[in-house]
Amino acid sequence: MDQTYRDTISKMEEQGVDPEYVLGWQGGYLGHPEREEQRVTEAYTAGYEDGQEKSTDNFSKWAKS
Repeated sequence: MDQTYRDTISKMEEQGVDPEYVLGWQGGYLGHPEREEQRVTEAYTAGYEDGQEKSTDNFSKWAKS
């Protein structure tokens, strides 16, 4: 794993980001195939898309207040 991946996951955990978003982001970042359709959530899809782009701009939207 690269340092960006580690740092981003740590920040997400610290901010209490929705676990579905985190799992999606990890899968997208690492190039894993998406989950099967019946297990996909809005948070997972958003995370997966951001992970594919290696974007860290949107995860705070999924943090629990």
